[in-house]
Amino acid sequence: MIVLLYASDCNHLFKNSLFILGEIGGNDYNFALSDGLKQVQELVPLVVGSIISALKEIIELGAVNILVPGNFPMGCLPFLLNKFPSTNAGDFDPSTGCRTWVNEFVEYHNDLLQRELNRTRELHPNLNIIYVDYYNALLRIYQAPKQFGFSGEALAACCEGEGSVQCGSPSVRPCEDPSAYVNWDGIHFTEATYRVIAKSLLEEGLFTNPQFSASSSSCIAGNSGKAFPNSF
Repeated sequence: MIVLLYASDCNHLFKNSLFILGEIGGNDYNFALSDGLKQVQELVPLVVGSIISALKEIIELGAVNILVPGNFPMGCLPFLLNKFPSTNAGDFDPSTGCRTWVNEFVEYHNDLLQRELNRTRELHPNLNIIYVDYYNALLRIYQAPKQFGFSGEALAACCEGEGSVQCGSPSVRPCEDPSAYVNWDGIHFTEATYRVIAKSLLEEGLFTNPQFSASSSSCIAGNSGKAFPNSF
């Protein structure tokens, strides 16, 4: 009887919760990029396969509302810009200053992930499986950082600029105002950046496919046609 009650509670919780699965793959790729583009591209189907496997597992547990983010534009990370320097202006996106080939690789990952999500939606038409486009949400910031309140150098880390140190170490001095920077330590973003991304996704309904909004006053239906619970 107790087991049945717990199972019932879990089913209710899963059906009325919002799951965010990712982003996944950043750490795998950050270090594998040193081995060259061909080698790291071979990792993509494995990483995407792991994401889809985890997605199927939480679906089996009863999840209904699931956000699955793609990867960030890693070619904009100070850590990787420092790791792959170039004096050739053509190696960088003129609108952002980000490393072009790295971001093209991320686009490959994100495209494959979206194709696999489409297949999963076809198998589960009654679920809300939403792709979250972190890539373009961040590119928008890099293209016009001051528009979003970032007065510091957009491609520099708050912590020592080039992103080659461990923030929090006694000898490392962070910038005076982290909220002025897009990036915190060369890999991770500042709280201010995540706030802008969250607002664009959850309040403005941007950079999601199908469109999604978690506004308590108005929820937009996902791919299943079902509205998300107003409690989100």
